[in-house]
Amino acid sequence: MRYQRLILYLLLTSAALAMLAPLLFMISTSLKPMDEIRDGSLFALPHAPTLAAWAKAWNGACIGDSCEGLSGQFANSFIIVLPSLFLSVGLGALTGYALSLWRVPYANVLFSAILLGLFIPPQVTLYPMIIMVRELGLFGSVSGLVLVHVVWGMAFVTLLFRNFFQSVPQDLLKAARIDGAGFFAIFWYVMLPLSLPVFAVAVILQFTYIWNDFLLGLTFSSPESQPVTVALNNLVGSQFGEQEYNLNMAATMLTALPTVLVYLFSGRLFVRGIAAGAVKG
Repeated sequence: MRYQRLILYLLLTSAALAMLAPLLFMISTSLKPMDEIRDGSLFALPHAPTLAAWAKAWNGACIGDSCEGLSGQFANSFIIVLPSLFLSVGLGALTGYALSLWRVPYANVLFSAILLGLFIPPQVTLYPMIIMVRELGLFGSVSGLVLVHVVWGMAFVTLLFRNFFQSVPQDLLKAARIDGAGFFAIFWYVMLPLSLPVFAVAVILQFTYIWNDFLLGLTFSSPESQPVTVALNNLVGSQFGEQEYNLNMAATMLTALPTVLVYLFSGRLFVRGIAAGAVKG
């Protein structure tokens, strides 16, 4: 048993190092000046660490005709993510609740139609969505991009909450009805408190998906409203002459930092939500 445990720990440690290696490489490169990168190995640790590349990536790097770094697009991403996140999770939770516990006509057909959205690649529906957003007068605006993210996120969130709500005993729902609670009262006072672990899973996964999105941000945003992922691509692709590897790595780390922090501070909630039945069924 002792040798089996030792082998298990070695395998887990190796897997963790393999996953962390790109992150450590990015951090190390971002802390090096360009002279050290040119004269040494990319895999060597920095001899004279500096945050100059990080500062330039934040407020001095040139993206197109602007040399203000990623700070403006970083703020744009939060402006896009926060309403998209709460609207998609809120509407998905309400839809999952209605489809799982209430006698809605053709509930299974409606759920199948919503679930179908999980298996359709965004590229397939990109052109029809462009036409729809344009006809609504929202193309190239933050509101249009928020609408697109809400539409895409609802199918997944509905699946999460429907699977969880189906495991709630019917007696609890009947008791609430006897006490005079209606549709929204049961949802707000009974179902939502029970589904907090699943709610955490939905928030974490939706935040990660929306923040890391590139395709929809590139398609539906304007230069003034583009998210940080699009700005990062433009930053890396707009350099002429010598590639500033430290700048690119620092910009990449800044872009990934919010999702890394979300997982670091909410990892326990995520695991608890999965264990509570977030992916049940």
